[in-house]
Amino acid sequence: MMNKFDDNSDGMKKPALKQAGEADEFELEQALKDFKSSVHAWSDATYSRPRTAKGAARSRSWRLALGWAMGCLLVAGSVSGGLFERQHRQEQARIAAQQRADQQQRELRAQQEDGQTDEALLVDVDSDVSQQVPSAMEPLVQMMSDDGTK
Repeated sequence: MMNKFDDNSDGMKKPALKQAGEADEFELEQALKDFKSSVHAWSDATYSRPRTAKGAARSRSWRLALGWAMGCLLVAGSVSGGLFERQHRQEQARIAAQQRADQQQRELRAQQEDGQTDEALLVDVDSDVSQQVPSAMEPLVQMMSDDGTK
């Protein structure tokens, strides 16, 4: 058997690098072969297991479609809400305009009635003034006959 240490000129023994280096190379090669075989085993196991990509794609496509549908509903709701609000405001403006027109017509009628009342009052005064006999004396005049015989 060989000695691990060789004698050197300085009298010290140094390890035999050649034999130790070969052993290290052998161990390194063995480790790399083991690593390579484990990588191949892992990749074979990974490639041979059943795929779930189709299920995930369906799930994603449904989520995408659901997202678009919800977005469309949100936009449609916003637009319809805006249109409803606009129509409501127009209806309120129309009702307010109708109420103002009705109020103006009532005021006009009231003014006309006041004018008619004033006219009626003037007619009454005119008829009272134009009478030959005052109103207080009318019962006496009725007792008298028109032919003057009483």
